[in-house]
Amino acid sequence: MPRLVLAGLIATLMLVPGAAQARTSIRVGIGDQSASMFDQSAFQRAKFKRVRFLVPWNVMDDASQRLAARAYVQRARAGGMQLLLHVSTDDYRIKRARLPSLATYRRQVGRIVSYFRALGVRDFGTWDEVNHASQPTYRSPSHAALFFREMYRAVRRHCRTCAVVALDVLDQVGVERYMAAFYRRLSPTYRRRATLVGIHNYGDVNRKRTSFTRAIIRQAHRYNPQARFWLTETGGIVKLGNSFACSTSRAAARLSWMFHLARLYRTSGIARLYIYNWTGAGCQARFDAGLTAPDGAPRAGYRYLRKVLPGYLR
Repeated sequence: MPRLVLAGLIATLMLVPGAAQARTSIRVGIGDQSASMFDQSAFQRAKFKRVRFLVPWNVMDDASQRLAARAYVQRARAGGMQLLLHVSTDDYRIKRARLPSLATYRRQVGRIVSYFRALGVRDFGTWDEVNHASQPTYRSPSHAALFFREMYRAVRRHCRTCAVVALDVLDQVGVERYMAAFYRRLSPTYRRRATLVGIHNYGDVNRKRTSFTRAIIRQAHRYNPQARFWLTETGGIVKLGNSFACSTSRAAARLSWMFHLARLYRTSGIARLYIYNWTGAGCQARFDAGLTAPDGAPRAGYRYLRKVLPGYLR
């Protein structure tokens, strides 16, 4: 190639953001429970390709919830998006939720996988945030392990290549102990099959630390060296009770730490992250992590995200 042509090409690449450097291989998606976000122009401009949605473990027994989940999935699929469907509690009151028996979970998850796989869902989560007190699994890593076994079997009956999030944990004190009990309850076969771990690292992201993310990765690799990780719920907190006063600028700044953590542990297996969430609840709510205000107006976090998204896969 002639020198002048080569010099011109280099100069052109330097003017195009991200053109001279490959994107980080981490995929960025978003989690939100409201299908209304699909209609918003700000959401459409972000060009997300992956979304995460929670359903209660007994969703198939509630027609209104089942149809709402169906509508969400159909909207996502119509927009060319892949969906991670994550099973969760049906009662978020702290330490009040009922833990289904193994036989009940097996029956319910069999119906869930059959129904939503037919709608095009390929990614399933065994149970959301198992070690938090809002979930009935918080004192029973043994149940969480057996639930994974049943979810894995249900998914494999319908799809040999679909993904199953085996374990999904919050970065809090005691998480390593919970994980150890979870893995010890699995047979060697299912321990090997538990290759995908979900991490909710709000604490590390919003307090600008690495300790829990690192510890969770280390503990998973102790029991399964092939484990990979999705940050299934992460983001900058706008408001959380008395712990974080309402601040959209602070939340936006913490998104940079979120991406820093993802890149830092990419070679340790972090492959995907789902920002939570799209629509904020407002400063009067106990919890708000929205990229947009309750009325849909983009916040500082959204504007920051738009700047950095070109450096990541979707």
